[in-house]
Amino acid sequence: MITSRQGWLEVPYCPCPAGSAAIAAALVRHPVGGLHFVPGMSLIGADGVPDVIRGEETQVIGEVGDLPGRHLLVLPGTHSKWALAEDGVITWFATFMTGELFAVLREHSILGRLMAGAAPDAAAFARGLAYAREGPGGLLKRLFSVRTLGLFDQLPASALASYLSGLLIGSELIEALACLPQPPDAQEITVIGDSALAERYRGAIEAAGFQARTGDGDAGARGLLLIARAAGLVPGAEPQALRSGP
Repeated sequence: MITSRQGWLEVPYCPCPAGSAAIAAALVRHPVGGLHFVPGMSLIGADGVPDVIRGEETQVIGEVGDLPGRHLLVLPGTHSKWALAEDGVITWFATFMTGELFAVLREHSILGRLMAGAAPDAAAFARGLAYAREGPGGLLKRLFSVRTLGLFDQLPASALASYLSGLLIGSELIEALACLPQPPDAQEITVIGDSALAERYRGAIEAAGFQARTGDGDAGARGLLLIARAAGLVPGAEPQALRSGP
């Protein structure tokens, strides 16, 4: 991330809630070259613990635009991001380390020792989703089933990775819905992404009884345009003051 602490120029986070206008007001101009950097967003939860996003906020802004009402979105990835937007303003978001946890468990834990191959297995994925919803205990209890189902030949080695994926994504969905400060206006969740991973999320959402809507593949570019317009960098909005970086 070029605006992170390890990037070209660290840009302070814009506090949530924020829409395109608030994000535009927090843009930082690089002292050389005249480039403008989007700040990302921060949120201090009800528990007092901070969360952050960098980049995904532009996709959410680009997807919802100025649509009225409350909308729930998910952006799958190494660190999945869930967000609520209301009347074009991001009012809440949360990060889930699902993708990174999958990689760590598969490559560096006992759960990966029985796994073989990387081909997707739809039935095993669905079984993982179901166990996430209906199994006893919580995720820490259910995770060991990845090993025991392999040990007792209830799942072949080639299906275990898909089962683990379903178990983790299903658990993420349950946790994300439980974290929402308020429900969306409709039983619809927008998935931003066009990868095979995004398709798995759409399947998990529908299995949970929600409608899965596919977001705009160009949402990020559209979000940057809306922010640039709000900042007065391109025609379409009144200019706003920009801070200069150090």
